[in-house]
Amino acid sequence: MDNVSNSETRLMATFRVKLNGETVAIETVGQAYGFISRLSTVEWMEFKSLHRDARAALEAAADNAMLTVQATSALRALFMRAGLL
Repeated sequence: MDNVSNSETRLMATFRVKLNGETVAIETVGQAYGFISRLSTVEWMEFKSLHRDARAALEAAADNAMLTVQATSALRALFMRAGLL
């Protein structure tokens, strides 16, 4: 897919994370990709390998919905390690 942020492929779980005091629901590959891409690289530096894995998994899931399980797992690992869940 050319623009992963536009993907409406649903993840296997809905993630609810707090951002600036507001709860944000992340339900699709596009929303997740936009969320982890919007923050600067410096903010994800501590979790560089998990961030890279999650981005790659989301890019793959945008092209092939069968890969949403792997994308959801990679995203869950990143969010848990970052203390967002």
